[in-house]
Amino acid sequence: MRTTSTSIGLTVLRVVLGVVFIAHGAQKVSQGIPGVTQGFAGMGVPFPEIAAPLVAGLELVGGVLLVLGVATRVVAVLLAVDMVVAGVLAHLSSGFFSQDGGFEYVLVLAAGSLAVALTGPGRYSVDAVVLRRSRGRRGAQEPVAA
Repeated sequence: MRTTSTSIGLTVLRVVLGVVFIAHGAQKVSQGIPGVTQGFAGMGVPFPEIAAPLVAGLELVGGVLLVLGVATRVVAVLLAVDMVVAGVLAHLSSGFFSQDGGFEYVLVLAAGSLAVALTGPGRYSVDAVVLRRSRGRRGAQEPVAA
């Protein structure tokens, strides 16, 4: 059974990650998908015409879903994969430090996303509310996973 402080910690992590992904997704959308496509092509991203709208949408919508705690584990895995791919394709050759274009920042986002995927959203999420209601209708007495 998870403690209140653990659920608060998971909520803080989930919401902060979500806000960061929302900002990056919104940035890509506001730049225009054709511009993002061109940037992805320049970085050697395969199928940039497909990748650009998918990544922009995933980061924007996935960020909102993380903040709310909806489909949290699936969204967090997808965002972790997004960051690993970005790290390998766009940042790895620039070294570690993000100030030099390195992979430091995307590594932190990938690790945070993976942590949320592995632990779940915490009890302060839509996922947890849905699970509690579902168990209540079934009459289940087992503890709610965070």
